[in-house]
Amino acid sequence: MKNDHHRKERDATLFHAISAYQRTTIANELACIFSRYFYSVNGSYKILISPSKMIEASVIASPILGILYYLLHAIVCLAHIWSYLIYQIQCLIISSGLLPKYQNLKLDRLQHLAVVIDSEEAKNKSKVHQLLLWLSDVGVKYVILYDIEGVMKKSNKAFQKSTATQSDTKCLDFDLNVPSIFDVFGMTVEVISYTDGKEAVAKAANYLFSKFSTNQEGTLDGLEPKFTEPDISSALKAVGHDGPEPDLLLVYGPARCHLGFPAWRMRYTEIVHMGRLSSMKFSAIVKVFYDFSKKHQNYGK
Repeated sequence: MKNDHHRKERDATLFHAISAYQRTTIANELACIFSRYFYSVNGSYKILISPSKMIEASVIASPILGILYYLLHAIVCLAHIWSYLIYQIQCLIISSGLLPKYQNLKLDRLQHLAVVIDSEEAKNKSKVHQLLLWLSDVGVKYVILYDIEGVMKKSNKAFQKSTATQSDTKCLDFDLNVPSIFDVFGMTVEVISYTDGKEAVAKAANYLFSKFSTNQEGTLDGLEPKFTEPDISSALKAVGHDGPEPDLLLVYGPARCHLGFPAWRMRYTEIVHMGRLSSMKFSAIVKVFYDFSKKHQNYGK
């Protein structure tokens, strides 16, 4: 009996020892597995992927991302093609005269129109001449022509000679840094360039500086000049560079921007990109004017 009792105690001890060993082995294996995918930072565990796993994931993900990129690119291209087709169909319908609403445009809100042309395309005088003729046919009364290098401004005299046979032209001659204004096709045309903007800013700054320096109260107190928008507007007006603000600005050229058109003259101006001057269409101009007449502007409110 005594031997049996010792044997049972020995077996129990051996069983507990084996169980403890197995538990330790299993815990170590779990810890190894856990350490492959997680690491501890400040007591919290975060996922850790081995470099080989990351390479395998990138090999799998790269084709998927490539397919998604080309799919997205195809969707965008199809959307552009669809938009272009709709635009061409609309221009064709307008040219055919099937829609009466495009025949009699109401341009009451379009008091002043600005046309920004890329300097390279502005060298095509026949296209600029045709554009002005179309604008006159639609009923525009005031046009501001702008190109950044002053191509149209430099060729102003030659342009006026080419239009003098078709219209009574009155020209006010200014030097190169002052806007040229003349009448043609029953419209008032103002031709400006980037140099006009620089000249206007320089003159307005000198005007404000001289006005502030003569203010004895400000100079005695050593105050810094604080100019508001009305101050700048009055300065531009005083130096003769205020000019009317266009209600609509048409951009002809590859760039979808105003190409340096004076910013103080386009606070509430709507800008529309018209494509290249070489591919301009009369129906596209009519469509833009019609869309503009139907829009509601809050003027920043």
